[in-house]
Amino acid sequence: MIYVTRRERFSAAHKLYQPKWSKEQNEAVFGKCANENWHGHNFELFVTVKGEVDEETGFVADLKDLSKVIKTYAIELLDHRNINLDVPFMAGKMASTENLAKGIWQQIEEPLAALGCQLHSVRLAETENNSVEYLGES
Repeated sequence: MIYVTRRERFSAAHKLYQPKWSKEQNEAVFGKCANENWHGHNFELFVTVKGEVDEETGFVADLKDLSKVIKTYAIELLDHRNINLDVPFMAGKMASTENLAKGIWQQIEEPLAALGCQLHSVRLAETENNSVEYLGES
């Protein structure tokens, strides 16, 4: 089994805010991330697929095709958007990096399978110090 990772980048705004809570409780839990005027990040998305090497091409997946799937089903929906307001697959969900990684997985899993590889992980770096990694449902 070989693992191949593709990195893509996007910029997006979001706000962490639980509407059931008071403004004070939101600020206590989420700090600056609860800013009523939103805040943004330059995200780095790492998508890892796994599979067997094709004897003819030497690839697990063609990286051009891998990039196209990620861009079509994730990046184009996220880049320069407000995650809370503009991203259909995040509607009704807390716009945390954890939920965003799960949402991206759900967006790209089937299209990647159509390429003949299996999605192994989605790692999403919100800052150079903070990232999450999602390995699918166990």
